[in-house]
Amino acid sequence: MSALEFNITDQDLIKIAIAVVCGGLLGLERQYKNKIAGFRTIILICLGSTIYTMVAQRAGAGVNINIVTGIGFIGAGVIFKDNITVSGLTTASVIWISAAIGMAAGSGNYTLALICTVITLMVLLFFNLLERYIDKIHRDKLFVIVFTDSSYANMDSVEEAISALQLTSRRVQVSKKDGCLQLAIMVTGHRQKISKLDEKLLQMEQVKSF
Repeated sequence: MSALEFNITDQDLIKIAIAVVCGGLLGLERQYKNKIAGFRTIILICLGSTIYTMVAQRAGAGVNINIVTGIGFIGAGVIFKDNITVSGLTTASVIWISAAIGMAAGSGNYTLALICTVITLMVLLFFNLLERYIDKIHRDKLFVIVFTDSSYANMDSVEEAISALQLTSRRVQVSKKDGCLQLAIMVTGHRQKISKLDEKLLQMEQVKSF
């Protein structure tokens, strides 16, 4: 029998079960929010980390830190960036923490794995409510506005409308698109006032699209 072959024990089955349960709980939250890495993906990541850890320990190599490197590649695959915005960071973080939970389960730290799963779920679910409340009273919204011509006076008109609604703004990028001025501007303030800004932009003749 080679060094990497071993009999399955009750402890091994417990590790696998905990990995599936923890990964499943985190995966359900991601699946519910229609994220690219959902129920099955998170379970497999957590379970895979558990198995790698178990094999490494049986081989006398301790916890395989290369798991972290491998998970980094998977996490990077769910992060998307366009010219200005970035998305997928939370899902990448869930992938990263699910691998850590799987490693904890694989090394026999069941309590740590379960506690970290509960804490992660609390951050994803309950802190989301706090984020929504903060977003309601203090929201950042990126507007990408395309004007009908290339006049810089158009930007002044938009910034005046923003100030009139007691909102603050910051120019992110100014460029041209098909001969028309394009402005990317970050607007900060109350959500209701930002909604009113949407209405004002719709009424401005010099705004082609946003």
